[in-house]
Amino acid sequence: MNSASTPTHRTVALVGGAGSGKTTLLEALLLRAGAIPRAGSVEQGTTIGDHEPEEIARGMSLGLSLAHLAWTAPDGGEHAMTFADAPGHPDFIGGLDTALAVADAAVLTVSAIDGVTAGTRSAWAAAQAARVPLIIVITQEDKARADFRRVLDELREAFGDRLVALELPLGEEHDFTALADVLSERALVYDEAGRHHDESLPPAVEAEEHRLHVEVTEEIVSHDDEQLEAYLDGREPAASDLERTLAREVATGAAIPVVVCSAVTGTGVDRVADLVCALAPSALEHDSRIVMGGTEVAVAPNPDGETLLHVFRTVADPFVGQVSTFKVLSGVVHPSDRLTNATTGADERLHGLFRLRGAEHLPADVLRAGDVGAVAKLTGSPSGTLLWTRSNGTAQPAALPRRDPVYAVSLEPMTQSDDEKLMASLGRIVAEDPTLVIDRTGGAAILRGLGDTHVAVAIERLARVFGVHVTTSPSPIAYRETIAGRAEVEGRLKKQSGGHGQFAVVQLRVTPLPLGGGFEYVDSVVGGAVPRSYIPAVEKGARDALAAGGPQGHPVVDVRVELVDGKSHSVDSSDMAFRTAASIGVKAALAEAGTVLLEPVSLVTVTVPSELQGTVLTDLSGRRGRVTTTEVVGDGRARIVANVPEAELGRYVLDLRSITAGHAELTMSPDHYARVPGGAKS
Repeated sequence: MNSASTPTHRTVALVGGAGSGKTTLLEALLLRAGAIPRAGSVEQGTTIGDHEPEEIARGMSLGLSLAHLAWTAPDGGEHAMTFADAPGHPDFIGGLDTALAVADAAVLTVSAIDGVTAGTRSAWAAAQAARVPLIIVITQEDKARADFRRVLDELREAFGDRLVALELPLGEEHDFTALADVLSERALVYDEAGRHHDESLPPAVEAEEHRLHVEVTEEIVSHDDEQLEAYLDGREPAASDLERTLAREVATGAAIPVVVCSAVTGTGVDRVADLVCALAPSALEHDSRIVMGGTEVAVAPNPDGETLLHVFRTVADPFVGQVSTFKVLSGVVHPSDRLTNATTGADERLHGLFRLRGAEHLPADVLRAGDVGAVAKLTGSPSGTLLWTRSNGTAQPAALPRRDPVYAVSLEPMTQSDDEKLMASLGRIVAEDPTLVIDRTGGAAILRGLGDTHVAVAIERLARVFGVHVTTSPSPIAYRETIAGRAEVEGRLKKQSGGHGQFAVVQLRVTPLPLGGGFEYVDSVVGGAVPRSYIPAVEKGARDALAAGGPQGHPVVDVRVELVDGKSHSVDSSDMAFRTAASIGVKAALAEAGTVLLEPVSLVTVTVPSELQGTVLTDLSGRRGRVTTTEVVGDGRARIVANVPEAELGRYVLDLRSITAGHAELTMSPDHYARVPGGAKS
């Protein structure tokens, strides 16, 4: 057992679907730990977890929120926990990925009313992919229509037989004031302050509880030869011994405990904290992973080792500037320490260190391996950076899951001042949230994200934190044109205005290339009609004309320009003259032959429950989609791959969530260009 001065530390990700009670549970844990004097309310916008104005306005978590607390376990052991309250909304899954990247364990909240939702499945899948040990907490057991047993059945059907129910509610809805501890076979009866005392089980539940006790005990001892032998000899291990064995199973993912609570009444809340301390691995019981030289390397959580920090989130604060949150992977860090950015080699000085409890900063004199802390005003270490004591070499944290944007808007600054600050401010927004992407299309700034709420919140923060105001419009479609047929033209420039004139003549043959062919330039001049020194200028002029746009106003692609003949003048010809003549000729060819409009086509992949496959296919057909693949991917899900014109995808992520009740996973990426139906020669 660690001394009181260095309590065992865990970083615990709170994950689950929107509305499953994560933030309310965090509030109850903080209250029960004595970290806050009273519990806040999501509805009133007074919780520790949801403290940003955008979260308060919407009544839900939109970003990762950290809250540190101290806890004394039933055996007297001192523990410290940093809970990472992750968003449940699909637009903000980047926050979930970040929480799991630094978590030692995760608590998955599931509503006793709603049961297994799309958000539950998404959080489960992310935790499994990150290989983070899980504990499931069935919340809202005090609410009307709460049904623990139904939800437990749903969980087992969805996620298999690794689930181990450690508690049963004694009463439900407004009668939920006690629970049965399955391992000890005792009733835990709660008072209004959220404290409990032990009693014998009520006779009405003894048989059900004992059946579950036998089932759970046999599952646990099957993983320990010594306990299994004792159990078969009729010597059942003590509850504390069963907990220790179960903790090993939880750490490997072989078992996932299920407990129940009401964060509003406090019933079962202390048990959540107790069981996290008893069953979840601490920060010092497993390695972290970083990437060096393209190879993943294990980092032992050694307080006496080389200091290594993982900066996993940066947030622009209007009062203190940028706040960077980090996890100490190895070693010890003190205020005023100097470390080196492991990617750029730049020096960083850590000014005052602190822990976070929502928006509150708790000063820290030292942070050791496994601790999570924060520092203000790092100058060049954004999210996803390592800081260390080495002066050479490079390293990065293990990569987060890739989340490609599926929704976009065009931004227009409202004033000249906004325009001047826009790109720098957007850069800081993206540094906070790497799932946002900024690009330029036709001179406009395009903000891309994971949904309309994701983008809207970023724009609100742009105004509130950085003072940059913009209007939005749908993201423009990057149409292209290609020449409709063959054209043979002359490009002529002849100007005389005193002194040297400008003279150049080019004979061009312009023809279409296959879709995706790009640009091809061919020099077929014979006999020196165009001096060799001017041949590159002709190519530049052709490229200028194509980039400037065709008759329909879009850049021209998939074109072959052949220089077949020309004329020059010994005095009046120049590179610029031939460049201009070539541009004139190409524009004449496009006008003569006409152009065909091309539209961008995206590769769309939708993974959806098999029973919704037909609905998705029908919708894709209505969007001019061409399905290329349908396949079964297991767990009753199907994957659909299709080519869909980008013009049909502006709100697709929103419509898809609507027709599948949020149960679809979507990726979209640019694929190719194709002719627009009806967009013939112009």
